Amino acid sequence: MNDLMVFEYFINPNKRVFWIYIISSIFLAFLYFLYTKKSHRVIFSSKLWLHPSAKLDYSYFFLGYMINAFLLIPLIISAKTIAYSITKFLYLHFGMIENSIFSYKEILFLYTLSLFIFSDFTRYILHRILHEVPFLWEFHKVHHSAKVLNPLTFYRVHPVENILFGLRYSLSIGFITGIFLYFFGAMIDIYMVFGANIFIVVFSIFGSNLRHSHIPFSYGKYLEKIFISPKQHQIHHSKKHFDKNYGGYLAVWDYLFGSLKLSKDVKVLKFGLREEQMKEYKTILSLLIFPFKKIFNRRQYDKNNYDS
Repeated sequence: MNDLMVFEYFINPNKRVFWIYIISSIFLAFLYFLYTKKSHRVIFSSKLWLHPSAKLDYSYFFLGYMINAFLLIPLIISAKTIAYSITKFLYLHFGMIENSIFSYKEILFLYTLSLFIFSDFTRYILHRILHEVPFLWEFHKVHHSAKVLNPLTFYRVHPVENILFGLRYSLSIGFITGIFLYFFGAMIDIYMVFGANIFIVVFSIFGSNLRHSHIPFSYGKYLEKIFISPKQHQIHHSKKHFDKNYGGYLAVWDYLFGSLKLSKDVKVLKFGLREEQMKEYKTILSLLIFPFKKIFNRRQYDKNNYDS
């Protein structure tokens, strides 16, 4: 039963590893090697797919599913609750809005686009916070501890980080939905393909699963100031550039806030943490426990220094 439940990730268009996104990424990889005429041996190498780090990703993927399904999701407040609270607040403070100057199709487009942009913006903000706040970085280091990258590396995320991103999702989606409910009522809906937001589907088709890969697929220097390419995310995973390319789908946030790094500016990519740190991230248990241990030890160190 659990295996069937995990299989849902590959047939759900809202998941990164939806089968169509996988196939589209394989097609883009084929075009990349055809165009660049570079060797594609690394992609089929057992050293990549059977690397200890990759094996850990596979195991952690299954455990992560169970943790999210049974422990974390029930803790996260729903976007619907947030939306109703926002709508109620607006009604109480600003009264009722009776008429709309927009047609149903215009509302549909505006709502779909607003959800996508605001959600992507809040993703950028939280991702950057996870890097810049020391105790949160300890949890996010779990994701950056991958020595090699594959599509399931996307799910190498500590449960604490999953809670934060779940809350971010509920708050951002609920906030936008509440505003649109106030102004347009039951007229709101989204453009969907395969049952998912059309913008998410489009961006996922154009290489989302190449982000956690060793295929440096670039969109070119102009598009990369607007959209995050697979190589730009690989740059973010590179040891020297953890502070670059925090964006999810859009690069405009990195461009506006000074954290953008273009593909053409980075030639060598080395993934993972510093060598002396990597020994702490080699088992599922260490991925889950070590961040807490590191935070506790830091607090004890700070306390002892303060007391002395």
